[in-house]
Amino acid sequence: MHRIFILLTIVFSACQSVELSTSEVEQWEQQAKQVNIIRDTYGVPHIYGKTDADVVFGLLYAQCEDDFNRVEMNYINAMGRLAETEGESAIFKDLRMKMFINPDDLKKQFEESPDWLKKLMVSFADGINYYLHTHPEVTPKVIKRFEPWMALSFSEGSIGGDIESVNIGSLKQFYGAESSEISMLDKINEEIYTEPQGSNGIAISPKLSASGNSLFLINPHTSFFFRSEVHMVSEEGLNAYGAVTWGQFFVYQGFNDRVGWMHTSSYADVIDYYLETVTEQNEHFTYQFGDEKREVQERVIEVPYLDGDSIKTTNFTGYFTHHGPVVAKNDSNWVAVALMQRPLDALRQSYLRTKAKNYTEFNEAMKIRTNSSNNTVYADADGNIAYYHGNYIPIRDTTFNWTMPVDGSNPATDYKGLHELAEIVSIFNPETGWIQNCNSNPFTASGSSSPNPANYASYIAPDVENYRGIHAARLLDTAKDMTIEKLKTLAYDSYMPAFEVIIPPLSKALNSPTTSLKSKPYFSELKKEIQQWNYRWAEGSVATAVATFWGQNALREAYMSGERPENPYEYVAQQMSKEKLLQILEETADQMINDFGKWNVTWGEVNRYQRLNGDIVQPFNDEAPSLPVGFASGRWGSLASFGARTYPDTKKMYGTSGNSFVAFVEFGDSLKAMS
Repeated sequence: MHRIFILLTIVFSACQSVELSTSEVEQWEQQAKQVNIIRDTYGVPHIYGKTDADVVFGLLYAQCEDDFNRVEMNYINAMGRLAETEGESAIFKDLRMKMFINPDDLKKQFEESPDWLKKLMVSFADGINYYLHTHPEVTPKVIKRFEPWMALSFSEGSIGGDIESVNIGSLKQFYGAESSEISMLDKINEEIYTEPQGSNGIAISPKLSASGNSLFLINPHTSFFFRSEVHMVSEEGLNAYGAVTWGQFFVYQGFNDRVGWMHTSSYADVIDYYLETVTEQNEHFTYQFGDEKREVQERVIEVPYLDGDSIKTTNFTGYFTHHGPVVAKNDSNWVAVALMQRPLDALRQSYLRTKAKNYTEFNEAMKIRTNSSNNTVYADADGNIAYYHGNYIPIRDTTFNWTMPVDGSNPATDYKGLHELAEIVSIFNPETGWIQNCNSNPFTASGSSSPNPANYASYIAPDVENYRGIHAARLLDTAKDMTIEKLKTLAYDSYMPAFEVIIPPLSKALNSPTTSLKSKPYFSELKKEIQQWNYRWAEGSVATAVATFWGQNALREAYMSGERPENPYEYVAQQMSKEKLLQILEETADQMINDFGKWNVTWGEVNRYQRLNGDIVQPFNDEAPSLPVGFASGRWGSLASFGARTYPDTKKMYGTSGNSFVAFVEFGDSLKAMS
């Protein structure tokens, strides 16, 4: 155990070029005395304080102890200040953020915040600043002093990300810079190697549990370096445990003593593009809206950037319509983007849900409707389980195709408010007794008790089924007498249903092989490995390694076939010729021999975890120590996800995302959990 406490003589000598008043330092010291940080065997900080604000102070201090670099970088990126440390190459990333994030607006929203939330934001900044002034050896890259309003810059929904969907290349072209084209092969390789974004959430009702209590799986799939595990406890009723994003002060995915919440990435339509008909008049611009011409709003946006040892500034004139910032041009039209910009409400909702004690209180927090990028799986100690597909969903005219840019000059395309919480796809205590979401559509989330898609507009749930969702639903359909241990077994079930689609045609083709493949000395053993495989990953499995490399190559071939197939797995299984399937297998085996000296390497030999340093972007080296991992990619339906890929200087695959945090919870009169 240690308190956040340090002698004043040290504090005063650690000013790092930031002027501090004696009263400010004394205030921090006084608050630090109200906080205890206990790190358990695994280094997880358990933070105790008298008030919620005390705990937030301690949380940010502890996060900075663990990785100040990532805390600062999240805010550097969120506020559009990346070029101040990375130089000219990041200018347009910063421009994109600054078109949405305006410090003057955030400062105003901070002043308008309710007192309880304002106290938390003050403690957020104080906790970081106190850390910096007790650690003179730490030099911030850009932000020498954190301010309370900054917490609002990184609360777009829950974790940000909506703004980053705006295409940088199109933004560059519109605002006066050439955008380098990425080759089709590079785009395909990036898609194949990028782990599908998302997470697994499972709630099991008392009727299916051995104890008569609800059970809960929290399993975010994100970067292994993006979140930390924490426990926050105050004498004001806060008692939350789970995953917190670096620099944020609320448990993002987790549980308290009464309720649990798990967010999975949603594909509900929350971002739309508008084609604006623009006319230039007297060096200014207007755009058509119905029968009227409206003035395009302009704002000068300064983007500082590092040039050698000095900071220079470049200015842009940003353009805005009532739909949102202009971010691209499409033929003669300008393109404006509409996305959620309610940071104060988003932060308020994110924190309130961590203190909910029952379904009614949690549902009230969800009614704020600012979790723009997530679905939510829920369970509680009263035996309730629930699901919300999305949260922030604008009401739109369904006669338009919202998967494409719409005509901004037509008033009918304007949003008509937000859907009420009761209008989005949701589930409460389904008859089947279980809920799962693995970033697939909600219409299979509870088996036979799932919602009917005919009852909802298509933009509310355009999500497609994926193999993790299929896998989870199969397992839950036969679940009974569930316990935490059984839930753990389910979450780590090694089956990969995507391979039951693409391997059988290959297996059949191996019975009449091409001459070149049959002549290979390894043919008989290779055929046996594939035909006898049970589609399960394992560290010692040769078939898992062969199937993964072959599957990646087969999907690449499917994408390169011409028009992109809607379902590349079915394309491989149904439209690829026997000769093509075998040709890809032969090329795969030969490449494995070239890379590893043999075709029959085990999965654990090539699927590795490595962390050589604390860099934001990790380096990888086949010659340096690494650990074998049995988990596989979620694209094949592995619930235990490990997003690994090769890198320019490696032959082995290294994972950077997937099962970043896993918790199994049993609610009831007393709480049981493992993480």
